Amino acid sequence: MTLNMKKSVQQMIDEARKHIDNHSPEEARRRVEQEGALLIDVRDVRELERDGVIPGAMHAPRGMLEFWIDPESPYFREVFNEDREFVLY
Repeated sequence: MTLNMKKSVQQMIDEARKHIDNHSPEEARRRVEQEGALLIDVRDVRELERDGVIPGAMHAPRGMLEFWIDPESPYFREVFNEDREFVLY
């Protein structure tokens, strides 16, 4: 079996970064406090236990994120239907 990738991993990362805004922790905090953004913690549960959590942040495990965001998924979470910004970390 031969895997024929049309794009390299780096090319896919570069394309994805064109659609992502990076914020400093201070800017993320401002967006939460002044604009009602919701922090989404995508870390593994072991990282949460080890490093702690940001109060008010929602945990959405990285491996489930697409399922939780997709309204057609049986795992959809209604919070992702809200008209607000989501800041993932």
